Amino acid sequence: MLNRKTSHFLGMRVQSELEHLSELRREAGKDRSSVHGSAARTRASVRTQWTTAAAATKADEGPGANLFPPPLPRPRICMWKYLDVHSMHQLEKTTNAEEMREVLAELLELGCPEQSLRDAITLDLFCHALIFCRQQGFSLEQTSAACALLQDLHKACIATPLGNVEECYRYFTSVLFCHGVRRPPFSIDLFKEQQLLALEDYVVNTYFRHFKLYKYVFTPQVRLDLSLTYMGLQPPKLWPESETEKEESKEMEEQAVTPQKEELETVAPPEPEPSHVHVLRAYIKTQVNKELEQLQGLVEERLKASEERLSSKLTALERPFQLPPGKGKSKTK
Repeated sequence: MLNRKTSHFLGMRVQSELEHLSELRREAGKDRSSVHGSAARTRASVRTQWTTAAAATKADEGPGANLFPPPLPRPRICMWKYLDVHSMHQLEKTTNAEEMREVLAELLELGCPEQSLRDAITLDLFCHALIFCRQQGFSLEQTSAACALLQDLHKACIATPLGNVEECYRYFTSVLFCHGVRRPPFSIDLFKEQQLLALEDYVVNTYFRHFKLYKYVFTPQVRLDLSLTYMGLQPPKLWPESETEKEESKEMEEQAVTPQKEELETVAPPEPEPSHVHVLRAYIKTQVNKELEQLQGLVEERLKASEERLSSKLTALERPFQLPPGKGKSKTK
């Protein structure tokens, strides 16, 4: 009887423990699902907040808000990038420069080159590039890649009003090597060595020599407003005018009162300068005077030395020419 009761009791206890474990597993699964759901909601909320913040920052930033030069794109193969096969066939059919300009204006979507200076410069740039490619005997693929390379270089130049000629030249050489070395998928051997050298010389002599002119025409001008604040100085205080300042103000009033006497208007005396500004001005004047005195002394010393050298040369020239001893005497037998 005891064995039966103990076995029945143990069976009931194991069954209750198993039910308790199953309930714990269910609760753990619910907790995980709730945790995953909350994590997904937090990710979604973070993404929405990030997108709204990015949109707000983009809206707040103006065209000239960031004056640092933007990073240049990675050099890649640019064959058929801007001028495809159909466009190159259209350009190949042209017989003179005027037809080429018309076709290029349509392909590059330039409005009115006669009215827009930028469009006219862009059209001249690519027209001369196509003429160079024809003179070198480039194929359609090579001509398309050369024009795309020049277009990417021009975009990198006008991306910022700041000077980035070195970065643009490094970008140009890297893109150029992407079309001269066979290493797919990063680069191809589209140009030969002589063609690469000729294309590099052409771009350097035509574009990089006028780099600042292109940047001046295609980028906005940047102006610097500089303001200086002197730390450690007391705030300005108004002091009464001195006698000399009063006399100067009276003279200025007498000179300017003539046209204003009829209208009964008075001229306000000039405002006195604060004490720290007056002290700073006096200090700057003394330093400038010291530097000027030193420079004047150096100039005078150099002038004296040059005069002495000239006088010594003149005295040497004024002396009669004397033959060295032994050469002017006649030999006697």
